[in-house]
Amino acid sequence: MKDYQERSRRAFDAQAADYDTAVYGAHARTLYPVLLAQMGQIPHRQVLDVGCGTGELLCRVLERWPETSCAGLDLSENMLEVARRKLGGRAELAAGDAKALPFASGRFDVVVCSDSFHHYPEAEAAVGEFHRVLAPGGVLLLADTTAPAGARQLVNLFLPLSREGDFHLYGTGELAALLGRWFHGVECRRINATSFLAWGVR
Repeated sequence: MKDYQERSRRAFDAQAADYDTAVYGAHARTLYPVLLAQMGQIPHRQVLDVGCGTGELLCRVLERWPETSCAGLDLSENMLEVARRKLGGRAELAAGDAKALPFASGRFDVVVCSDSFHHYPEAEAAVGEFHRVLAPGGVLLLADTTAPAGARQLVNLFLPLSREGDFHLYGTGELAALLGRWFHGVECRRINATSFLAWGVR
């Protein structure tokens, strides 16, 4: 399990300087407007972005809702360094692992996880942590990459060879079942052929 995390850390450390403009950050950028639109429909005074990368999504949250208190977590120190420069102290940023979030229980109204869940080898533990740090009634918003069923099964066979620490692509039904063990009101829908958005209530 640790090997996947190290591969992810190395890959994102290498990509940090130009992630916001390079092709390897393109998929993440397509998810930001979808997540922001969803956030506009729910209260979000305290927001945590797990796998925050360069902090771009948090920047957009603060541009739209400057009164929001934001925090972000990422494995990659280089990504966090970019985020610190970009956010200028407007968000609390921490290095760490999704399966052991360094935040108090019940602190957040919204937990966002964008384009990083497929890197998590201990997904159930991460979902448990998302649940723990959310206040009662808080919302998890999870957007990630996927593929059609046949292609997804084939990709998952070869993901252990990925040098970027990719672990598992989820289908909407599979992810909904996982989230449903922790959250209620779970919904998971395809955004397009390669993306989905899921949410659930604490």
